[in-house]
Amino acid sequence: MKYKRVMLKLSGEALSSKGKGHGINQEVLHHLAKRLKAEIVDEGLQLVIVIGGGNFWRYRDMQGSGIERTVSDYMGMLATILNAVALQAALRSFGVETHVLSAIDVPQLAEPYIRGKALSHLTKKRVVICAGGTGNPYFTTDSAAALRASELGCDVLLKATMVDGVYDKDPLKYKGAKKYATLTFNEAMEKNLKVMDQTAFSMCRDQNVPIRVFKYETKGSLRKAALGKEIGTLVHG
Repeated sequence: MKYKRVMLKLSGEALSSKGKGHGINQEVLHHLAKRLKAEIVDEGLQLVIVIGGGNFWRYRDMQGSGIERTVSDYMGMLATILNAVALQAALRSFGVETHVLSAIDVPQLAEPYIRGKALSHLTKKRVVICAGGTGNPYFTTDSAAALRASELGCDVLLKATMVDGVYDKDPLKYKGAKKYATLTFNEAMEKNLKVMDQTAFSMCRDQNVPIRVFKYETKGSLRKAALGKEIGTLVHG
């Protein structure tokens, strides 16, 4: 086993009906929870999850709403809490002890994010879901995942996407797109590859947290990524 503690970054759309990207689909939610248990938790790894909120609200998709950026970003943070609480319930239904720790104070739904508390849960083999982003506007959930991975000493950041790695251009639009097996952080930043934002790349580079980008819908992909197998694209120092 290559890793002991892993950070998994999921998009909010991972909980929605395939191709629709809105709301939470019960069947999809429970299938994901079942996979997380079988492919990561049952392998004995400590698991931290950051999930986005794009299936409910995302600033870049709602710029024409008339809602200014700061308020819109806070709405997105609230959306991540909705997803985190739903995923917690699904994991618990499969017998996985799971705790949501939020950067925004919502005591009726989640514990406040405190690093020591998160570490305590992890050492007791509990899954930790970090919600509410960083608690600040202008930061994406990718940056939140990089921050929490650094704070909690994760061995790797697993970025689950809809494509099987990092390409030089969008493979869904361009047939000749070239896939990278490995990249350095500097290369990813210089090429301005959009799989994660520059802040996330920079933080992971500075804290020496490698990023594995892979297609999570592929059967067994979560296990392979969590165990350090060659899958997708590895971005490293």
